[in-house]
Amino acid sequence: MAPHANNFTRWMRRLAIAGVLLCFVVVVLGAYVRLTAAGLGCPDWPGCYGHLTPLGAAHDAAQGGAPAAADPPYASRPLIPGKAWREMIHRYAAGTLALVVVAISALALRAHRQRLVSIPFALVLLTTVIVQAVLGMLTVTWQLKPLIVTLHLLFGMTTLALLWWLLLSLPAAGSWSARARAGAAADARRGGASPIGSARRLTLIALAALAVQIALGGWTSSNYAAVACPDLPTCQNAWWPHADFRNAFVLWRGLNIDYEGGVLENPARVAIHLTHRLGALLASVALALAALFVLRRRGLPAARPVAWAVLAALGLQLLIGASMVLRAFPLWLATAHTAGAALLLLAALALLRSVSVNTPARAYRP
Repeated sequence: MAPHANNFTRWMRRLAIAGVLLCFVVVVLGAYVRLTAAGLGCPDWPGCYGHLTPLGAAHDAAQGGAPAAADPPYASRPLIPGKAWREMIHRYAAGTLALVVVAISALALRAHRQRLVSIPFALVLLTTVIVQAVLGMLTVTWQLKPLIVTLHLLFGMTTLALLWWLLLSLPAAGSWSARARAGAAADARRGGASPIGSARRLTLIALAALAVQIALGGWTSSNYAAVACPDLPTCQNAWWPHADFRNAFVLWRGLNIDYEGGVLENPARVAIHLTHRLGALLASVALALAALFVLRRRGLPAARPVAWAVLAALGLQLLIGASMVLRAFPLWLATAHTAGAALLLLAALALLRSVSVNTPARAYRP
């Protein structure tokens, strides 16, 4: 590999690592902001009451005047410095992440001859971040509409997934491929059929189930339905309490509604929470089956450590979820629940990458 190609690879790897770490922080910060009811801490966007920082808004408030950028729907919303700072720190981190993604896209264009990253992949990553920024704006201007909040979470996780896939696909991460190919070849010489196709299909199914579960988690949080079932394994001391599924999943209820604190009646929130629990069960079974399949089959030696990582991340997430309910939803555990979902997504994607080594490179390389 030519020296300039090595430089491109080195810089792309650094940017990818920075992007993954920063995106993980942004996702967890977003959960913390939502859980501390700070999503409307700055009711305008991208600034805070017309200022770059809450300091300017605090100065206006100290002078006894109304915040400069407060539109009529927010004119009566007082400045709460703690909430404003949490919201703005989240925006600063998201803005920095956007700059990292722009740098990755620019480097992909600059190094297109080295084919480190395909141009379509770089454009998809950049477009995802742009859409995520628009959703961030709408989250505030549409007053925490559950559909927008859930999409905001999903696109945040998608950004994290794309950055992680990029990092896994760079040359330094290719050692899995070599080891797995060697194991598959040895298995073929012994007359066994390579299990890599079945492992890949199971992992894709598990990833799809995990994506649905993450969406259900966002819907549960944005509708303030987490506390609807304060006991475990029952819900309100019943295995199947009264639940209103008809109103639980209405995606659009119109604009000019302040969703802070939620607008649904308790039976609808119970329905959302029950669905989230059932989704957790199905996603857990799918992820466990994919990981156990890899562990029990020959020809996938490089994927086995990753399968153990999936099982560890799954166990951690289930422990966090159960502890969160049993300990009456403390803030740190509720925030950790989102972090656990992100870690589980990263582990599942790593498993998919490790069992995709025999697929043509163009199909799996960004």
